[in-house]
Amino acid sequence: MQVRVYYEDTDTGGVVYHSNYLNFCERARSEVFYERGLTPILENGHFVARRVTGDFFASAKLGDILEIKSELVKLKAASFILKQYVYRDEVKIFELEIVLAYITFEGKPQKIDAKTKELLLSLFN
Repeated sequence: MQVRVYYEDTDTGGVVYHSNYLNFCERARSEVFYERGLTPILENGHFVARRVTGDFFASAKLGDILEIKSELVKLKAASFILKQYVYRDEVKIFELEIVLAYITFEGKPQKIDAKTKELLLSLFN
């Protein structure tokens, strides 16, 4: 997914504020669902961030076009691990690893059912 860096994404020097890389990755994860006519809120529950690790390699600036790519690393019983990469002109500038836990609408952890596992494999592989 591509995203343009707008003024609201930057600090006073026109450099993307560090937390906005998380927002860009969140949009890319959601867009994977929306592009297929789906929503990230599933029939039996939804995913929430359990752990996030990010590495910054370079800065994006006002007006840049960024490409966000997502890769499924591991699908577990009640969570999955996703790596996301942010590129500017084919150069990786940010890398995120996120563990997303599957929970009920009441907020309780639950196992990922077979239908949802199939969906995740089709979306992120």
